[in-house]
Amino acid sequence: MTRVLVVDDDFMVAKLHSRYVAALDGFTVAGVAHTGAEALRAADALRPDLVLLDVYLPDMDGISVLRRMREQPEHRHVDALFVTAAKDPHAVREALRAGALHYLIKPFDRTALQEQLRHAASLRARLDSLGEASQEDVDQIFGTRPRGSRSRGQLPKGLAAHTASLVERTLREHAEGLSAAECAEAGAFSRVSARRYLEYFAETGRVEVTLRYGGTGRPERRYRWIA
Repeated sequence: MTRVLVVDDDFMVAKLHSRYVAALDGFTVAGVAHTGAEALRAADALRPDLVLLDVYLPDMDGISVLRRMREQPEHRHVDALFVTAAKDPHAVREALRAGALHYLIKPFDRTALQEQLRHAASLRARLDSLGEASQEDVDQIFGTRPRGSRSRGQLPKGLAAHTASLVERTLREHAEGLSAAECAEAGAFSRVSARRYLEYFAETGRVEVTLRYGGTGRPERRYRWIA
């Protein structure tokens, strides 16, 4: 479960964003803050996984809030999404430098925010599952964007439309989600092939990735069709 701290000086906007978060499977609202000082205190008390952060706050800007959080060792793991009306390129640049995962300009709809939330959770899960990162892993992590980063009609080199359709159909038939091994067995193709297509679908926002922790070793990556 991804615990989210919602930070916005507008009480109604904070309430609306909280509803968007709460409506998404795998996410819960850990708390709400309306000033930078409240956000810092809430982060100390609640230890959220992700902060939805406005740039315009009454006591300090949201970018400064994120930087101050990151100065504390206990908050260096916190991810941040900026949700703001600030359109100044300088603010966008500083948010990126401060370590924000993304920057959504108001107004936006629920789908836009929820796509970014899913992407943040998927990225965290991918990083948590890595033992030693390969260059391919790193390229995918730094290059990945939720839906739309790659045309849905254009498969990467080496992937075939027929097999992609089989993997999609297999996932749709198992709404609870599958591991790469289970998908390969259900669809009668190799585990390596299944994983390649599953990761492609995750990159393009059609599959949600979660981790299942069992005994020893790495957690199992599970894939659920959400498109």
